[in-house]
Amino acid sequence: MADQDQVRQYLAYWFQLGKKVFIKNGEAALLPQPVIRSDRYSDEFEKCWQQISSLHSKDCYLEGTDQSIAELLTPAWEISACARCAMPVPMPNLGMPALTCPCIDLPTWPDTEIPQPRSPISTQSQLIQIRDRLMQAGKRASEPEEG
Repeated sequence: MADQDQVRQYLAYWFQLGKKVFIKNGEAALLPQPVIRSDRYSDEFEKCWQQISSLHSKDCYLEGTDQSIAELLTPAWEISACARCAMPVPMPNLGMPALTCPCIDLPTWPDTEIPQPRSPISTQSQLIQIRDRLMQAGKRASEPEEG
């Protein structure tokens, strides 16, 4: 089952490639820009997610897909990486997967020459992780070898 964080990330990645979410059975389309601001999702993205959530997401669909956002939040679906482009795609837990990825109508995708869509990154936590790894490596290097 895809949880809310996975579905949010799925939408964020596709928004970065210009895909829209159609709401109210296609009456309106949402495409927040920018999606990421520094180490978090942008206010525009958060407002879009709140709007989708407030509609109970039953009539909301990512452009190029047939599953509603509400369906993706049920146990029948999970979010996996597309075999063609590595982007997150909905996959049914049982039965046959969708025949196409939302990238099918993006003629220049996948494009390894440009930055790939991503999640927000906390620079501070990344630096702390690097520091911790370096400290661990330093400790191992200073330990006497057995043998």
